[in-house]
Amino acid sequence: MTARVDPIPQEAREFQGQRAGLVSRAVAASIDLGVVVLMLLVGYLVVVVALFLLPPRGLQLPVPPLWLDLVAAHVVLTLYLSVSWHRGGRTYGDLVMGLRVVNRRTRDPGLVTALLRGALSVVFPLGLAWVALSRQNRSIQDVVLGTSVIYDWTLRPRAPSA
Repeated sequence: MTARVDPIPQEAREFQGQRAGLVSRAVAASIDLGVVVLMLLVGYLVVVVALFLLPPRGLQLPVPPLWLDLVAAHVVLTLYLSVSWHRGGRTYGDLVMGLRVVNRRTRDPGLVTALLRGALSVVFPLGLAWVALSRQNRSIQDVVLGTSVIYDWTLRPRAPSA
């Protein structure tokens, strides 16, 4: 006889499917910010190595202008969030915290919704603070786009693409 292992921790079962609070969401967002910073650093190192391998101009590290850093950070963060939410309903930070972004029908958001949610989250990060005031634990982005962030520790297998 094989014992069934439940992926949902005993202490968390009563929260499964409930809307997540501010602390869980802020921790997940912090983890995601760290992931994106790491991605940007790796991208910078790739550029540095490529420039070093080209005809050498000395051993000076390139210093991109601040506007380029900001644009790159916004674009990478928006794409990271959007693609993650659209493809599986969660980012790496959401996975660590047991969270999932869902639409009104409790499914992963569509591509347009995920892109808009990602862009709103990057441009207006303080919208997350609305969770503390909302009776439904929804951010400004959730209210505007009809999404919610719920506790969900299950790993859903992806449907095979046809």
